[in-house]
Amino acid sequence: MPIPPITPLSTAHDRSDFSCGHVALDQYLQKTANQDIKRKVAAVFVLSETDNHRVQAYYTLSATILQLNQLPENLKKQLPRYPALPATLIGRLAVDQSAKGKGIGKFMLMDALKKAWQHSQEIASMAVVVDAIDEQAVAFYLHYHFFRIENSSTLYLPMKEIESLFK
Repeated sequence: MPIPPITPLSTAHDRSDFSCGHVALDQYLQKTANQDIKRKVAAVFVLSETDNHRVQAYYTLSATILQLNQLPENLKKQLPRYPALPATLIGRLAVDQSAKGKGIGKFMLMDALKKAWQHSQEIASMAVVVDAIDEQAVAFYLHYHFFRIENSSTLYLPMKEIESLFK
């Protein structure tokens, strides 16, 4: 069965029973996501079942910055010496427990990376950044070649590397 398309969150989506195993991520989708959309602080994208629109997974995208001093020397050499650099934040990425183990997390991540890369052609972004919620999430992003910022749960993937995935 083909995976349905990922679409912006709307009132047609049923998120009432969404449960990924992290209460904060569940509550965000159920109670806060609409407010963030209205306030233009996050774009929320969902994968839902086609027949009943029940949300199976979601992620958020927004603008952020990376501090130059957080980056490793080899990357700093390739960048201008601005103290803060534009980036795209995947603020949240979660998969309902009923959909885990089906590759949906990877599918959602690749969709988020593709959107970030496409938009970087018009609005500058030198990397995609994530703030991992726990060590399991850190391991997920490391598996997809993100780099960890030393002594933190923040990871990034340079846009040049993302570009090579989609060109």
